[in-house]
Amino acid sequence: MPEGYEPLDDEAHLASLGYKQELSRNWSGFSNFAISFSIISILAGCFTSFGLGWNNGGPAAIAWGWPIVAAFIMVIGFCMSELVSAYPTSGGIYWWASKLGGPKAGFFTGWLNLIGLLAIDASVAYGCASFFDTFIGYYSDSWASSYSLTRVFIEFIVILALAAAINIFSSHLLAILNNISVWWHVIGSLVVVAILWFFLKSGAHHASLSDVFTKTINNTGFFGGHTSGWGFLLYVLPLSAILTQYTITGYDASVHLSEETKSAANSAARGIWRSIFYSAIGGWILLLSFLFAVQDSDKVSEGGGSVFAIFGQALDPKVAGLVVLISTAGQFFCTCACMTSTSRMFFAFSRDRAVPGSRYWSRLNANKVPVYAVIAAAVIALLLTLPALVKVDVNGAPVPVAFFAVVSIGVIGLYLSFGIPIFLRWRAGSNFKVGSWNNGIKYRWMNLVAVIEITVMSIVGLLPTLNVGVPWVDGFSMKYVNYAIIVVPVALLLLWIYWHVSVKHWFTGPVTTIESAATDSEPEPTTT
Repeated sequence: MPEGYEPLDDEAHLASLGYKQELSRNWSGFSNFAISFSIISILAGCFTSFGLGWNNGGPAAIAWGWPIVAAFIMVIGFCMSELVSAYPTSGGIYWWASKLGGPKAGFFTGWLNLIGLLAIDASVAYGCASFFDTFIGYYSDSWASSYSLTRVFIEFIVILALAAAINIFSSHLLAILNNISVWWHVIGSLVVVAILWFFLKSGAHHASLSDVFTKTINNTGFFGGHTSGWGFLLYVLPLSAILTQYTITGYDASVHLSEETKSAANSAARGIWRSIFYSAIGGWILLLSFLFAVQDSDKVSEGGGSVFAIFGQALDPKVAGLVVLISTAGQFFCTCACMTSTSRMFFAFSRDRAVPGSRYWSRLNANKVPVYAVIAAAVIALLLTLPALVKVDVNGAPVPVAFFAVVSIGVIGLYLSFGIPIFLRWRAGSNFKVGSWNNGIKYRWMNLVAVIEITVMSIVGLLPTLNVGVPWVDGFSMKYVNYAIIVVPVALLLLWIYWHVSVKHWFTGPVTTIESAATDSEPEPTTT
Protein backbone atom coordinates (compact mmCIF):
# COMPACT_ATOMS: atom_id res chain seq x y z
CA MET A 1 0.00 0.00 0.00
CA PRO A 2 1.65 3.30 -1.04
CA GLU A 3 2.19 6.00 1.57
CA GLY A 4 -0.85 8.22 1.97
CA TYR A 5 -3.17 5.87 0.07
CA GLU A 6 -6.64 5.51 1.53
CA PRO A 7 -8.80 2.68 0.16
CA LEU A 8 -12.20 3.62 -1.23
CA ASP A 9 -15.14 1.36 -1.82
CA ASP A 10 -15.92 0.75 -5.48
CA GLU A 11 -18.80 3.19 -5.82
CA ALA A 12 -16.95 5.96 -3.98
CA HIS A 13 -13.83 5.40 -6.09
CA LEU A 14 -15.89 5.58 -9.27
CA ALA A 15 -17.62 8.73 -8.01
CA SER A 16 -14.22 10.34 -7.36
CA LEU A 17 -13.51 9.80 -11.06
CA GLY A 18 -16.78 11.47 -12.05
CA TYR A 19 -19.16 8.59 -12.69
CA LYS A 20 -22.19 7.18 -10.96
CA GLN A 21 -22.61 3.42 -10.78
CA GLU A 22 -24.73 2.48 -13.83
CA LEU A 23 -23.51 -1.00 -14.79
CA SER A 24 -24.24 -3.92 -12.46
CA ARG A 25 -21.22 -4.60 -10.23
CA ASN A 26 -21.59 -8.36 -9.89
CA TRP A 27 -18.29 -9.64 -11.33
CA SER A 28 -15.85 -11.26 -8.90
CA GLY A 29 -12.09 -10.84 -9.10
CA PHE A 30 -11.88 -14.31 -10.62
CA SER A 31 -14.45 -13.40 -13.27
CA ASN A 32 -12.44 -10.29 -14.12
CA PHE A 33 -9.30 -12.41 -14.54
CA ALA A 34 -11.33 -14.98 -16.45
CA ILE A 35 -12.48 -12.62 -19.19
CA SER A 36 -8.93 -11.46 -19.96
CA PHE A 37 -7.65 -15.03 -19.84
CA SER A 38 -10.49 -16.05 -22.17
CA ILE A 39 -9.74 -13.27 -24.65
CA ILE A 40 -6.02 -14.02 -24.67
CA SER A 41 -7.15 -17.60 -25.33
CA ILE A 42 -4.16 -19.78 -26.12
CA LEU A 43 -6.69 -22.15 -27.72
CA ALA A 44 -7.37 -19.38 -30.24
CA GLY A 45 -4.21 -17.41 -30.98
CA CYS A 46 -1.71 -20.27 -30.74
CA PHE A 47 -3.79 -22.31 -33.19
CA THR A 48 -5.03 -19.70 -35.68
CA SER A 49 -1.91 -17.53 -36.01
CA PHE A 50 0.63 -20.36 -35.83
CA GLY A 51 1.35 -19.85 -39.54
CA LEU A 52 2.69 -16.35 -38.85
CA GLY A 53 5.45 -17.87 -36.76
CA TRP A 54 6.07 -20.85 -39.02
CA ASN A 55 6.32 -18.94 -42.30
CA ASN A 56 8.40 -16.10 -40.84
CA GLY A 57 11.17 -17.95 -39.05
CA GLY A 58 9.96 -21.48 -38.49
CA PRO A 59 10.24 -23.64 -35.36
CA ALA A 60 13.20 -21.75 -33.88
CA ALA A 61 11.39 -18.42 -34.20
CA ILE A 62 8.37 -19.83 -32.36
CA ALA A 63 10.30 -21.75 -29.68
CA TRP A 64 12.56 -18.82 -28.74
CA GLY A 65 10.39 -15.91 -29.82
CA TRP A 66 7.35 -16.73 -27.69
CA PRO A 67 9.03 -16.45 -24.24
CA ILE A 68 11.07 -13.40 -25.26
CA VAL A 69 8.11 -11.43 -26.59
CA ALA A 70 5.91 -12.64 -23.72
CA ALA A 71 8.39 -11.16 -21.23
CA PHE A 72 8.03 -7.74 -22.89
CA ILE A 73 4.23 -8.08 -22.86
CA MET A 74 4.42 -8.88 -19.14
CA VAL A 75 6.10 -5.50 -18.59
CA ILE A 76 3.30 -3.82 -20.56
CA GLY A 77 0.78 -5.64 -18.38
CA PHE A 78 2.40 -4.42 -15.16
CA CYS A 79 2.26 -0.85 -16.46
CA MET A 80 -1.44 -1.20 -17.24
CA SER A 81 -2.16 -2.84 -13.89
CA GLU A 82 -0.82 0.23 -12.14
CA LEU A 83 -3.01 2.51 -14.24
CA VAL A 84 -6.23 0.55 -13.73
CA SER A 85 -5.68 0.45 -9.98
CA ALA A 86 -5.63 4.26 -9.96
CA TYR A 87 -8.42 4.69 -12.54
CA PRO A 88 -10.83 1.68 -12.61
CA THR A 89 -13.33 2.88 -15.25
CA SER A 90 -14.91 1.11 -18.23
CA GLY A 91 -13.36 3.66 -20.57
CA GLY A 92 -10.08 2.75 -18.97
CA ILE A 93 -7.35 3.30 -21.49
CA TYR A 94 -9.05 6.25 -23.17
CA TRP A 95 -9.88 7.73 -19.76
CA TRP A 96 -6.27 7.40 -18.59
CA ALA A 97 -4.95 9.15 -21.68
CA SER A 98 -7.50 11.97 -21.33
CA LYS A 99 -6.66 12.67 -17.70
CA LEU A 100 -2.92 12.43 -18.19
CA GLY A 101 -2.59 14.05 -21.61
CA GLY A 102 -5.72 16.02 -22.37
CA PRO A 103 -8.70 15.57 -24.75
CA LYS A 104 -6.64 15.07 -27.92
CA ALA A 105 -4.62 12.23 -26.40
CA GLY A 106 -7.83 10.67 -25.11
CA PHE A 107 -9.61 10.97 -28.44
CA PHE A 108 -6.91 9.21 -30.46
CA THR A 109 -6.29 6.61 -27.75
CA GLY A 110 -9.98 5.78 -27.56
CA TRP A 111 -10.35 5.33 -31.29
CA LEU A 112 -7.19 3.22 -31.58
CA ASN A 113 -8.46 1.02 -28.78
CA LEU A 114 -11.89 0.69 -30.36
CA ILE A 115 -10.45 -0.12 -33.80
CA GLY A 116 -8.17 -2.73 -32.26
CA LEU A 117 -10.99 -4.34 -30.31
CA LEU A 118 -13.23 -4.51 -33.38
CA ALA A 119 -10.44 -6.17 -35.37
CA ILE A 120 -9.86 -8.69 -32.59
CA ASP A 121 -13.59 -9.49 -32.59
CA ALA A 122 -13.38 -10.14 -36.32
CA SER A 123 -10.22 -12.25 -36.24
CA VAL A 124 -11.29 -14.49 -33.36
CA ALA A 125 -14.79 -15.09 -34.74
CA TYR A 126 -13.42 -15.87 -38.22
CA GLY A 127 -10.80 -18.20 -36.76
CA CYS A 128 -13.57 -19.97 -34.84
CA ALA A 129 -15.58 -20.40 -38.06
CA SER A 130 -12.56 -21.81 -39.92
CA PHE A 131 -11.87 -24.34 -37.18
CA PHE A 132 -15.54 -25.31 -36.87
CA ASP A 133 -15.67 -26.00 -40.61
CA THR A 134 -12.49 -28.08 -40.45
CA PHE A 135 -13.78 -30.00 -37.42
CA ILE A 136 -16.86 -31.14 -39.36
CA GLY A 137 -14.59 -32.06 -42.27
CA TYR A 138 -12.71 -34.57 -40.10
CA TYR A 139 -15.93 -36.54 -39.67
CA SER A 140 -17.50 -35.99 -43.11
CA ASP A 141 -15.59 -36.54 -46.34
CA SER A 142 -18.32 -34.89 -48.40
CA TRP A 143 -18.17 -31.79 -46.20
CA ALA A 144 -14.39 -31.60 -46.48
CA SER A 145 -14.42 -32.05 -50.26
CA SER A 146 -16.97 -29.26 -50.75
CA TYR A 147 -15.03 -26.66 -48.77
CA SER A 148 -15.66 -23.04 -49.77
CA LEU A 149 -14.77 -19.62 -48.38
CA THR A 150 -18.41 -18.59 -48.72
CA ARG A 151 -19.51 -21.39 -46.41
CA VAL A 152 -16.91 -20.42 -43.82
CA PHE A 153 -18.02 -16.80 -44.04
CA ILE A 154 -21.63 -17.80 -43.39
CA GLU A 155 -20.48 -19.77 -40.34
CA PHE A 156 -18.55 -16.67 -39.28
CA ILE A 157 -21.75 -14.59 -39.44
CA VAL A 158 -23.63 -17.18 -37.35
CA ILE A 159 -20.89 -17.17 -34.70
CA LEU A 160 -20.93 -13.37 -34.53
CA ALA A 161 -24.72 -13.43 -34.15
CA LEU A 162 -24.60 -16.03 -31.37
CA ALA A 163 -21.91 -14.13 -29.47
CA ALA A 164 -23.92 -10.90 -29.81
CA ALA A 165 -27.12 -12.59 -28.58
CA ILE A 166 -25.36 -14.02 -25.52
CA ASN A 167 -23.91 -10.59 -24.74
CA ILE A 168 -27.24 -8.83 -25.10
CA PHE A 169 -29.38 -11.04 -22.92
CA SER A 170 -27.36 -11.53 -19.74
CA SER A 171 -24.17 -10.14 -18.20
CA HIS A 172 -24.61 -12.77 -15.45
CA LEU A 173 -24.53 -15.53 -18.06
CA LEU A 174 -21.38 -13.98 -19.50
CA ALA A 175 -19.66 -14.12 -16.12
CA ILE A 176 -20.58 -17.82 -15.84
CA LEU A 177 -19.34 -18.54 -19.37
CA ASN A 178 -16.04 -16.80 -18.67
CA ASN A 179 -15.55 -18.81 -15.49
CA ILE A 180 -16.22 -22.01 -17.46
CA SER A 181 -13.89 -20.75 -20.19
CA VAL A 182 -10.94 -20.59 -17.81
CA TRP A 183 -11.24 -24.27 -16.96
CA TRP A 184 -11.96 -25.19 -20.58
CA HIS A 185 -8.71 -23.49 -21.58
CA VAL A 186 -6.71 -25.09 -18.78
CA ILE A 187 -8.09 -28.63 -19.09
CA GLY A 188 -8.47 -28.43 -22.88
CA SER A 189 -4.86 -27.31 -23.33
CA LEU A 190 -3.66 -30.14 -21.09
CA VAL A 191 -5.67 -32.64 -23.14
CA VAL A 192 -4.21 -31.31 -26.41
CA VAL A 193 -0.67 -31.46 -25.01
CA ALA A 194 -1.25 -35.02 -23.75
CA ILE A 195 -2.58 -36.10 -27.15
CA LEU A 196 0.41 -34.63 -28.98
CA TRP A 197 2.87 -36.30 -26.64
CA PHE A 198 1.28 -39.69 -25.95
CA PHE A 199 -1.25 -40.44 -28.67
CA LEU A 200 0.50 -39.96 -32.01
CA LYS A 201 -0.70 -42.25 -34.76
CA SER A 202 1.14 -45.44 -35.57
CA GLY A 203 4.53 -44.79 -37.15
CA ALA A 204 4.66 -41.12 -36.11
CA HIS A 205 7.54 -39.81 -34.00
CA HIS A 206 8.54 -36.65 -32.18
CA ALA A 207 10.91 -34.12 -33.69
CA SER A 208 14.39 -33.69 -32.25
CA LEU A 209 15.47 -30.79 -30.02
CA SER A 210 17.53 -29.51 -32.92
CA ASP A 211 14.52 -29.50 -35.26
CA VAL A 212 12.48 -27.51 -32.75
CA PHE A 213 15.03 -25.02 -31.40
CA THR A 214 17.38 -24.44 -34.33
CA LYS A 215 15.47 -25.03 -37.60
CA THR A 216 14.56 -21.83 -39.45
CA ILE A 217 12.16 -21.26 -42.36
CA ASN A 218 11.43 -18.34 -44.68
CA ASN A 219 8.26 -18.79 -46.74
CA THR A 220 7.72 -15.08 -47.40
CA GLY A 221 9.50 -14.93 -50.76
CA PHE A 222 11.70 -12.13 -49.41
CA PHE A 223 15.52 -12.39 -49.64
CA GLY A 224 15.31 -15.45 -51.87
CA GLY A 225 13.87 -17.55 -49.07
CA HIS A 226 17.20 -17.46 -47.23
CA THR A 227 17.24 -17.90 -43.46
CA SER A 228 20.44 -16.01 -42.78
CA GLY A 229 21.67 -12.47 -43.25
CA TRP A 230 20.45 -9.10 -42.04
CA GLY A 231 17.31 -9.17 -44.16
CA PHE A 232 16.08 -12.33 -42.47
CA LEU A 233 17.06 -11.14 -39.00
CA LEU A 234 15.66 -7.61 -39.25
CA TYR A 235 12.64 -8.11 -41.51
CA VAL A 236 11.40 -11.71 -41.69
CA LEU A 237 12.08 -12.84 -38.13
CA PRO A 238 10.30 -9.91 -36.44
CA LEU A 239 7.12 -10.85 -38.36
CA SER A 240 7.01 -14.10 -36.38
CA ALA A 241 6.61 -12.07 -33.17
CA ILE A 242 3.07 -11.15 -34.26
CA LEU A 243 2.08 -14.71 -33.24
CA THR A 244 2.86 -13.89 -29.60
CA GLN A 245 1.78 -10.26 -29.74
CA TYR A 246 -1.61 -11.21 -31.17
CA THR A 247 -2.24 -14.17 -28.90
CA ILE A 248 -1.37 -12.31 -25.70
CA THR A 249 -3.63 -9.35 -26.21
CA GLY A 250 -7.11 -8.34 -25.15
CA TYR A 251 -6.19 -8.29 -21.46
CA ASP A 252 -7.51 -4.72 -21.38
CA ALA A 253 -10.86 -6.49 -20.90
CA SER A 254 -10.07 -6.42 -17.17
CA VAL A 255 -10.06 -2.63 -17.49
CA HIS A 256 -13.28 -2.37 -19.50
CA LEU A 257 -15.10 -4.59 -16.98
CA SER A 258 -13.70 -2.76 -13.94
CA GLU A 259 -16.97 -0.87 -13.32
CA GLU A 260 -18.68 -4.25 -13.03
CA THR A 261 -16.00 -5.83 -10.80
CA LYS A 262 -15.95 -5.91 -7.02
CA SER A 263 -12.81 -4.43 -5.36
CA ALA A 264 -11.84 -3.24 -8.83
CA ALA A 265 -8.68 -1.32 -7.84
CA ASN A 266 -7.02 -4.59 -6.87
CA SER A 267 -9.02 -7.21 -8.76
CA ALA A 268 -8.70 -5.59 -12.21
CA ALA A 269 -4.97 -4.99 -11.71
CA ARG A 270 -4.40 -8.61 -10.79
CA GLY A 271 -6.67 -9.72 -13.63
CA ILE A 272 -4.34 -8.10 -16.18
CA TRP A 273 -0.95 -9.42 -15.10
CA ARG A 274 -2.16 -12.86 -14.03
CA SER A 275 -3.95 -13.49 -17.33
CA ILE A 276 -0.72 -12.61 -19.19
CA PHE A 277 1.49 -14.71 -16.93
CA TYR A 278 -0.55 -17.91 -17.04
CA SER A 279 -1.24 -17.56 -20.77
CA ALA A 280 2.47 -17.07 -21.50
CA ILE A 281 3.37 -20.32 -19.74
CA GLY A 282 0.48 -22.34 -21.14
CA GLY A 283 0.94 -20.98 -24.65
CA TRP A 284 4.64 -21.89 -24.77
CA ILE A 285 3.96 -25.47 -23.66
CA LEU A 286 1.21 -25.75 -26.28
CA LEU A 287 3.37 -24.37 -29.10
CA LEU A 288 6.32 -26.61 -28.21
CA SER A 289 3.94 -29.58 -28.33
CA PHE A 290 2.91 -28.55 -31.86
CA LEU A 291 6.54 -28.27 -32.94
CA PHE A 292 7.60 -31.62 -31.49
CA ALA A 293 4.67 -33.27 -33.32
CA VAL A 294 5.91 -32.13 -36.76
CA GLN A 295 6.75 -35.12 -38.97
CA ASP A 296 7.76 -33.31 -42.18
CA SER A 297 8.44 -29.56 -42.09
CA ASP A 298 8.24 -29.24 -45.87
CA LYS A 299 4.72 -30.67 -45.85
CA VAL A 300 3.70 -28.21 -43.13
CA SER A 301 4.97 -25.37 -45.34
CA GLU A 302 3.00 -26.80 -48.27
CA GLY A 303 -0.06 -26.58 -46.03
CA GLY A 304 0.49 -22.86 -45.50
CA GLY A 305 2.15 -23.36 -42.12
CA SER A 306 -1.15 -24.21 -40.43
CA VAL A 307 -1.61 -26.46 -37.41
CA PHE A 308 -3.98 -28.58 -39.51
CA ALA A 309 -0.98 -29.78 -41.51
CA ILE A 310 0.73 -30.87 -38.29
CA PHE A 311 -2.35 -32.65 -36.97
CA GLY A 312 -2.81 -34.41 -40.32
CA GLN A 313 0.73 -35.79 -40.12
CA ALA A 314 0.82 -36.76 -36.47
CA LEU A 315 -2.71 -37.82 -35.51
CA ASP A 316 -5.46 -40.12 -36.68
CA PRO A 317 -8.31 -38.08 -38.22
CA LYS A 318 -10.77 -38.65 -35.37
CA VAL A 319 -8.17 -37.68 -32.76
CA ALA A 320 -7.23 -34.61 -34.80
CA GLY A 321 -10.92 -33.74 -34.91
CA LEU A 322 -11.05 -33.83 -31.09
CA VAL A 323 -8.11 -31.41 -30.86
CA VAL A 324 -9.76 -29.03 -33.33
CA LEU A 325 -13.06 -29.27 -31.41
CA ILE A 326 -11.33 -28.28 -28.15
CA SER A 327 -9.80 -25.28 -29.91
CA THR A 328 -13.07 -24.32 -31.63
CA ALA A 329 -14.98 -24.23 -28.34
CA GLY A 330 -12.20 -22.15 -26.76
CA GLN A 331 -12.38 -19.74 -29.67
CA PHE A 332 -16.14 -19.38 -29.24
CA PHE A 333 -15.70 -18.54 -25.55
CA CYS A 334 -13.06 -16.06 -26.66
CA THR A 335 -15.42 -14.50 -29.23
CA CYS A 336 -18.09 -13.92 -26.58
CA ALA A 337 -15.57 -12.36 -24.21
CA CYS A 338 -14.13 -10.15 -26.97
CA MET A 339 -17.61 -8.89 -27.79
CA THR A 340 -18.17 -8.05 -24.12
CA SER A 341 -14.94 -6.08 -23.87
CA THR A 342 -15.58 -4.22 -27.12
CA SER A 343 -19.15 -3.27 -26.23
CA ARG A 344 -18.10 -1.94 -22.81
CA MET A 345 -15.41 0.22 -24.35
CA PHE A 346 -17.88 1.32 -27.04
CA PHE A 347 -20.34 2.21 -24.25
CA ALA A 348 -17.81 4.17 -22.21
CA PHE A 349 -16.38 6.07 -25.18
CA SER A 350 -19.91 6.91 -26.35
CA ARG A 351 -20.92 7.93 -22.83
CA ASP A 352 -18.28 10.64 -23.19
CA ARG A 353 -19.76 11.60 -26.61
CA ALA A 354 -16.65 10.75 -28.61
CA VAL A 355 -18.42 8.50 -31.16
CA PRO A 356 -20.98 9.67 -33.74
CA GLY A 357 -24.41 8.41 -32.70
CA SER A 358 -23.22 8.15 -29.09
CA ARG A 359 -26.74 8.32 -27.62
CA TYR A 360 -27.46 4.92 -29.21
CA TRP A 361 -24.19 3.18 -28.35
CA SER A 362 -24.38 4.31 -24.70
CA ARG A 363 -27.97 3.16 -24.23
CA LEU A 364 -28.50 0.25 -21.82
CA ASN A 365 -31.26 -2.34 -21.99
CA ALA A 366 -33.21 -3.75 -19.04
CA ASN A 367 -30.28 -6.04 -18.23
CA LYS A 368 -27.94 -3.01 -18.13
CA VAL A 369 -26.16 -4.15 -21.29
CA PRO A 370 -25.22 -1.66 -24.08
CA VAL A 371 -27.28 -3.52 -26.66
CA TYR A 372 -26.70 -1.24 -29.66
CA ALA A 373 -22.96 -1.20 -28.99
CA VAL A 374 -22.97 -5.00 -29.12
CA ILE A 375 -24.83 -5.03 -32.44
CA ALA A 376 -22.57 -2.37 -33.95
CA ALA A 377 -19.46 -4.29 -32.89
CA ALA A 378 -20.74 -7.44 -34.64
CA VAL A 379 -21.64 -5.61 -37.86
CA ILE A 380 -18.31 -3.74 -38.08
CA ALA A 381 -16.37 -6.97 -37.43
CA LEU A 382 -18.27 -8.56 -40.32
CA LEU A 383 -17.46 -5.71 -42.71
CA LEU A 384 -13.80 -5.70 -41.71
CA THR A 385 -13.49 -9.39 -42.64
CA LEU A 386 -15.08 -9.23 -46.12
CA PRO A 387 -11.69 -9.61 -47.91
CA ALA A 388 -11.53 -13.15 -46.46
CA LEU A 389 -13.97 -14.15 -49.21
CA VAL A 390 -11.09 -13.83 -51.71
CA LYS A 391 -9.11 -17.06 -52.15
CA VAL A 392 -5.34 -16.69 -51.77
CA ASP A 393 -2.77 -19.38 -52.59
CA VAL A 394 1.00 -18.93 -52.56
CA ASN A 395 2.91 -21.61 -54.49
CA GLY A 396 -0.13 -23.84 -54.11
CA ALA A 397 -0.39 -23.34 -50.35
CA PRO A 398 -3.47 -21.68 -48.85
CA VAL A 399 -2.37 -18.54 -46.96
CA PRO A 400 -5.05 -16.58 -45.03
CA VAL A 401 -3.64 -13.14 -45.86
CA ALA A 402 -6.91 -11.38 -45.00
CA PHE A 403 -6.99 -13.06 -41.60
CA PHE A 404 -3.38 -12.08 -40.90
CA ALA A 405 -4.20 -8.49 -41.95
CA VAL A 406 -7.09 -8.29 -39.46
CA VAL A 407 -4.74 -9.74 -36.84
CA SER A 408 -2.21 -6.98 -37.56
CA ILE A 409 -4.88 -4.27 -37.37
CA GLY A 410 -5.97 -5.61 -33.98
CA VAL A 411 -2.41 -5.75 -32.64
CA ILE A 412 -1.52 -2.26 -33.87
CA GLY A 413 -4.72 -0.62 -32.70
CA LEU A 414 -4.71 -2.17 -29.24
CA TYR A 415 -1.04 -1.82 -28.47
CA LEU A 416 -0.78 1.78 -29.68
CA SER A 417 -3.74 2.61 -27.44
CA PHE A 418 -1.90 0.94 -24.55
CA GLY A 419 1.31 2.79 -25.32
CA ILE A 420 -0.09 6.34 -25.15
CA PRO A 421 -1.26 6.29 -21.49
CA ILE A 422 1.78 4.22 -20.47
CA PHE A 423 4.02 6.97 -21.89
CA LEU A 424 1.92 9.71 -20.30
CA ARG A 425 2.10 7.98 -16.91
CA TRP A 426 5.91 7.87 -17.26
CA ARG A 427 5.91 11.57 -18.14
CA ALA A 428 3.74 12.42 -15.10
CA GLY A 429 6.38 10.88 -12.82
CA SER A 430 5.83 11.41 -9.11
CA ASN A 431 2.80 13.63 -9.82
CA PHE A 432 0.84 10.50 -10.68
CA LYS A 433 -1.30 9.47 -7.70
CA VAL A 434 -0.98 5.69 -7.61
CA GLY A 435 -3.64 3.25 -6.54
CA SER A 436 -3.42 0.30 -4.17
CA TRP A 437 -1.56 -1.78 -6.81
CA ASN A 438 1.52 -0.04 -8.25
CA ASN A 439 5.03 -0.57 -9.61
CA GLY A 440 6.83 1.78 -7.23
CA ILE A 441 9.90 3.44 -8.74
CA LYS A 442 10.27 0.58 -11.23
CA TYR A 443 7.80 2.46 -13.46
CA ARG A 444 10.74 4.61 -14.61
CA TRP A 445 12.24 1.82 -16.72
CA MET A 446 9.21 -0.41 -17.15
CA ASN A 447 7.11 2.22 -18.90
CA LEU A 448 9.93 3.13 -21.29
CA VAL A 449 10.57 -0.52 -22.18
CA ALA A 450 6.84 -0.97 -22.80
CA VAL A 451 6.62 2.05 -25.12
CA ILE A 452 9.67 0.97 -27.15
CA GLU A 453 8.33 -2.58 -27.60
CA ILE A 454 4.92 -1.29 -28.65
CA THR A 455 6.46 1.11 -31.19
CA VAL A 456 8.61 -1.59 -32.77
CA MET A 457 5.78 -4.13 -33.00
CA SER A 458 3.37 -1.56 -34.44
CA ILE A 459 5.81 -0.94 -37.30
CA VAL A 460 6.28 -4.68 -37.82
CA GLY A 461 2.51 -5.15 -38.03
CA LEU A 462 2.35 -2.86 -41.07
CA LEU A 463 4.96 -4.78 -43.08
CA PRO A 464 4.05 -7.01 -46.04
CA THR A 465 4.11 -10.69 -45.08
CA LEU A 466 4.57 -11.88 -48.69
CA ASN A 467 6.85 -10.48 -51.39
CA VAL A 468 3.98 -10.66 -53.91
CA GLY A 469 2.15 -8.20 -51.66
CA VAL A 470 4.66 -5.49 -52.64
CA PRO A 471 3.58 -3.43 -55.72
CA TRP A 472 6.91 -3.49 -57.58
CA VAL A 473 7.42 -7.26 -57.34
CA ASP A 474 6.50 -9.59 -60.22
CA GLY A 475 3.28 -11.44 -59.47
CA PHE A 476 1.90 -8.63 -57.30
CA SER A 477 -1.85 -8.69 -56.62
CA MET A 478 -3.96 -6.77 -54.11
CA LYS A 479 -5.22 -10.01 -52.61
CA TYR A 480 -1.70 -10.63 -51.23
CA VAL A 481 -1.44 -7.22 -49.55
CA ASN A 482 -1.34 -6.90 -45.78
CA TYR A 483 -4.09 -4.30 -45.82
CA ALA A 484 -3.20 -3.15 -42.30
CA ILE A 485 -0.88 -0.74 -44.13
CA ILE A 486 -3.99 0.78 -45.73
CA VAL A 487 -6.54 0.57 -42.90
CA VAL A 488 -4.43 1.94 -40.05
CA PRO A 489 -2.92 5.02 -41.78
CA VAL A 490 -6.24 5.87 -43.47
CA ALA A 491 -8.07 5.55 -40.15
CA LEU A 492 -5.53 7.82 -38.46
CA LEU A 493 -5.77 10.36 -41.29
CA LEU A 494 -9.58 10.42 -41.09
CA LEU A 495 -9.43 10.81 -37.32
CA TRP A 496 -6.90 13.66 -37.68
CA ILE A 497 -9.20 15.44 -40.14
CA TYR A 498 -12.24 14.79 -37.94
CA TRP A 499 -10.38 16.18 -34.93
CA HIS A 500 -9.26 19.41 -36.62
CA VAL A 501 -12.47 20.05 -38.57
CA SER A 502 -14.92 19.29 -35.78
CA VAL A 503 -13.97 17.44 -32.62
CA LYS A 504 -11.48 19.91 -31.11
CA HIS A 505 -14.18 22.59 -31.06
CA TRP A 506 -16.47 20.65 -28.74
CA PHE A 507 -14.77 17.58 -27.30
CA THR A 508 -13.40 18.14 -23.80
CA GLY A 509 -12.63 14.58 -22.78
CA PRO A 510 -14.51 12.41 -20.29
CA VAL A 511 -17.97 13.69 -19.39
CA THR A 512 -18.81 13.18 -15.73
CA THR A 513 -22.19 11.72 -14.84
CA ILE A 514 -22.24 13.19 -11.33
CA GLU A 515 -21.56 16.75 -10.26
CA SER A 516 -19.59 15.93 -7.14
CA ALA A 517 -16.60 14.38 -8.87
CA ALA A 518 -13.43 14.89 -6.90
CA THR A 519 -10.88 17.05 -8.58
CA ASP A 520 -7.85 16.00 -6.56
CA SER A 521 -7.83 12.30 -7.34
CA GLU A 522 -5.65 12.60 -10.42
CA PRO A 523 -2.95 14.92 -11.79
CA GLU A 524 -3.95 17.87 -13.91
CA PRO A 525 -3.94 17.05 -17.63
CA THR A 526 -1.46 18.69 -19.92
CA THR A 527 -2.19 19.62 -23.49
CA THR A 528 -0.59 17.51 -26.19
